[in-house]
Amino acid sequence: MAAPKKGRSASAQSKPGRSLALILIAIVALTGGMFASGNTTPRLGIDLAGGTSITLRAVAEPGQESAINKTNMDTAVEIMNNRVNGLGVTEAEVQTQGDKNIIVNIPKGTNSKEARQQVGTTAKLYFRPVLATEVSGGPATSPSPSVSGSPSGKATEKATGKSTPSSSATPSATATSQGRAVTGALKADATPSATASSSAKTSASPSPNASSSGSAAAGKLEAQYSALDCTDKKQRATAGRGAKSSDPTVACGQNSAGQWQKYILGPAEVDGTDVKNAQARFNTQTAAGWTVTMEFTGKGSKKFGDITGKLAKNQSPQNQFAIVLDGNVVSDPSVNQALTGGNAEITGSFTQQEAQSLANMLSYGALPLTFKEDSVTTVTAALGGEQLHAGLIAGAIGLALVVVYLLIFYRGLSVIAIPSLLVSAILTYALMSLLGEAIGFALNLPAVCGAIVAIGITADSFIVFFERIRDEIREGRSLRPAVERAWPRARRTILVSDFVSFLAAAVLFIVTVGKVQGFAFTLGLTTVLDVVVVFLFTKPLMTLLARKRFFYGGHKWSGLDPKALGAKPPLRRTRRPSAPVDPKEA
Repeated sequence: MAAPKKGRSASAQSKPGRSLALILIAIVALTGGMFASGNTTPRLGIDLAGGTSITLRAVAEPGQESAINKTNMDTAVEIMNNRVNGLGVTEAEVQTQGDKNIIVNIPKGTNSKEARQQVGTTAKLYFRPVLATEVSGGPATSPSPSVSGSPSGKATEKATGKSTPSSSATPSATATSQGRAVTGALKADATPSATASSSAKTSASPSPNASSSGSAAAGKLEAQYSALDCTDKKQRATAGRGAKSSDPTVACGQNSAGQWQKYILGPAEVDGTDVKNAQARFNTQTAAGWTVTMEFTGKGSKKFGDITGKLAKNQSPQNQFAIVLDGNVVSDPSVNQALTGGNAEITGSFTQQEAQSLANMLSYGALPLTFKEDSVTTVTAALGGEQLHAGLIAGAIGLALVVVYLLIFYRGLSVIAIPSLLVSAILTYALMSLLGEAIGFALNLPAVCGAIVAIGITADSFIVFFERIRDEIREGRSLRPAVERAWPRARRTILVSDFVSFLAAAVLFIVTVGKVQGFAFTLGLTTVLDVVVVFLFTKPLMTLLARKRFFYGGHKWSGLDPKALGAKPPLRRTRRPSAPVDPKEA
């Protein structure tokens, strides 16, 4: 009888408990993490939970196709995410799909029409003078042209043109975490003017010749400012909404200490179209680190020079201008001298990511790309529930059919196959539950279909292994050596088969857009888990059961009966006959 080979096969045969212990540890760790994190169920996609899914496709002007790149797509996702969550939406998902598409998934209970208007529009970027500012959330006070406080970080803004000297500034922190913290209370009783002329737009006190309508507008703005609490998400989303670029407004921004500040801002002096280019650069000549350089158009240079000249004559905070995107202050640098060279540089305690984010906002005005709405899908929660119910029924039917097949054709071997399917299901469920929080994976209907298809792929691996074992038994070998001899050949077949399935899933995930990616992701995940289960559970369990008399004795219900399989007589070792002796040599 042929003996099993030594080495790795012999080790696997003699110590299968190690592999079983590893898979048990993995199950305990994943299920424990699932319950500890509170993510005990997979996150459902829009098609199952209900809501609105919007597919946006990036388009570029002829000759500017290179603008559609990863950096700009990531910036667009960040801006869209801020917009849609600014509507008060919770758990909204904004993510890239492929190279040119962005998928926005908005849960049920949201005004989908308003969301569609918010996420894909190219909003305006404005440079507005700061009339007053204070940390939000404190006691309401009357706005004043002066504010007490000290900078929490150092930064400078300087002109890079030859004719303009540099001037110091202190950009404040915002959503991109630059800047300075403004603290203290507003003291004076002056109110901002809603009718300030272009030559006096940086003043927060009303003109003595202001009309009654202007005074009323100023009083309304003052009331909005006093009541504004930027720590409230809904108020941040509506602050200054609908304000014209030619009118003063209120706005919110965040400083480096994580505190929300509220602002009274004057009419826009410069808009995003006046910025010709902005770049994030690392300054190696000074200790400034990452900086943001701005280059203005011809008209923009004049307007920027005029406003910085006016602001430089004032004291903080009225020597500041706010960079406002979608109604939110993303930076508020102060200026000490007129910047008339057409170029400016903002330096501060920027990381590369923060500098790049601010540069993109300045360079593109708002969204770095233009997006075309390809599709909008609205699913009710009732329809989603019906789809999920139908999918679960289909999965249960598929699993039941596989179990029946195993019981009929493999009989006792189903004791190995069915627990293997159960282990695979537990690992898949735990990973899907954890990945919902970790990477935002949502179980949609195509993903459920992928899980159902995976049942067949997993069962196919067991069948390949079982048939290899049967082939060895047909050759006349007993069960224990048959298992160890069959495993190397079955292993190669399983790996090749699973590699092809995983490759198909990877290609499908890369080239497709939308919900089809859920199918591809689930198929790829379950294919990887199939390899793990077969190597660490199915094979070691088969090795252990091969030592049981029910299996190695070839019981007719074991699925390994030599007679039923048409086995040859048992292989026996015979001694090789010695070579005949030559009579002449004798």
